[in-house]
Amino acid sequence: MGSSKKELIEELRSEGITDEKVLDAFDKVDRSLFVPDALKIHAYKNGALPIGFGQTISQPYTVAFMTQALSIKKDDKVLEIGTGSGFQGAILAAMGAKVFTIERNLEIYNRTLLLFDKLPFRIMMRYGDGTIGWNEFAPYDKIIVTAGGPAVPENLRKQLKVGGRMVIPIGDKEKQSMMIIDKTAEDKFDTTEVPNFSFVPLIGREGWSGE
Repeated sequence: MGSSKKELIEELRSEGITDEKVLDAFDKVDRSLFVPDALKIHAYKNGALPIGFGQTISQPYTVAFMTQALSIKKDDKVLEIGTGSGFQGAILAAMGAKVFTIERNLEIYNRTLLLFDKLPFRIMMRYGDGTIGWNEFAPYDKIIVTAGGPAVPENLRKQLKVGGRMVIPIGDKEKQSMMIIDKTAEDKFDTTEVPNFSFVPLIGREGWSGE
């Protein structure tokens, strides 16, 4: 496991992350800002870390894989469901995307909102149910969902622009497959499936029921 930023980036490269823009964003964004103080020593290891409230900051490989799958272009309008620590949103913003992100846990929302204020990018953040999306700014070029749901939320399908792409893990509460969904026409979608991912549950009206 890499213990420095440089080692982590080389590890990601060896695991199939070939988009230099993604790797450059990992170089620009300090992951240690997004992990609890007691875990900062592990910030550049290629593993998920707890951030409290039953949530995690995703494994760097997973963040890189999903970001690479999105094929981000500068000025893409990206909707992120599940802000969490804010690291994924910061990576997208570092690549020049216009990020709109939703978090359902109020404590995490408040903490990450303060962190975003200290970063050199502007990220629009909202507290609420991510499964119903953020219709005010739709349609989006890209949608990324960082929690595992039982099915693709219909609202997110509608808020993706024609020609846009959504990356979302779908399955049961233990294991999911990553769905890479291209919207080819108003009601037409092409889907590529990549198995063997594990995320916290996507909770909401169009996800799993909450606590």
